[in-house]
Amino acid sequence: MNWILLILFTDPTVSGSLVKGKVGQNITVPCFYSVKGTQDITSMCWGRDSCPVSKCYRTIIWTDGWKVTEQYNSRYTLKGNLQMGDVSLTIMNAEEADSGIYCCRVEISGWFNDQRSNHKVVIEKARISPASPHTYTSEQTSAPGSTSISSFTITRTWPSVSASEAPQTASGPCSSTSDCLDVTSNLQNTSVLFPRQQFSENGLYIGIGLCVVLLAILILALFLT
Repeated sequence: MNWILLILFTDPTVSGSLVKGKVGQNITVPCFYSVKGTQDITSMCWGRDSCPVSKCYRTIIWTDGWKVTEQYNSRYTLKGNLQMGDVSLTIMNAEEADSGIYCCRVEISGWFNDQRSNHKVVIEKARISPASPHTYTSEQTSAPGSTSISSFTITRTWPSVSASEAPQTASGPCSSTSDCLDVTSNLQNTSVLFPRQQFSENGLYIGIGLCVVLLAILILALFLT
C-alpha cells in the first residue's frame, strides 16, 4: 500500500517549460509524444493548473489522437499534426488572464504510463509609446523705428524623442543653420530693413532737408536785398 501511494503522489516523469509572450500575440506552448506507427496515436488533453493524477483539471481541449473532440474556448487550438504526435497548444490573441500553469497529458495505455508536462505561461503587456508631435510657434515683428512692419509666424513640428536621443543642449527652435534657412526661404510677402538701408534713407532725408533750408535762406536774402 505504501508503495502504491508513493507512486500516486510522486511525480518523477512530469516535465515542463516556460513560455513568454505579449498581449495580443499568438502563443504556442510545445507538447509532443512519440508516434512510430498508427498504433501509437492516442488521446490527450490540455488543462489549466498542474497535471492531476488522471485526466486534466479545468480542461481546455480533448483529442482522440486523430482530431479535436472537445474544445472549451475557441482561442485555444491545436495547429500541429496530431497524427505525428504534435499536440502543441496555440493561444490566439493572448490575454494577461492566460498566464498560469498548463498541463499537457498524453494518455498511454498501462498503469501510470501517461506522459505529463506542466508548462508555465507568462503573458506581458505590450509596451506601446506612440510619438506625439510637438509644435513650436514663434512670432516676430520688425523694430518700431523701421518704415516697414512685417509680422509672420513660424510653426515647426517634430516627433517626440526619448531621453537618450534628445540633444544635451538646445539654442533655439532650429537645430541647425540650414533648418532656419529652410524656414525663412518659405516666407512670403515679408519686408525686413537692414541697418545699411536705413542709414542710406536717413542720409537722403537729411540732404533734402538741408537743400530746403539753404533755398529758404537764399530767397530771404534776395527779398531783404
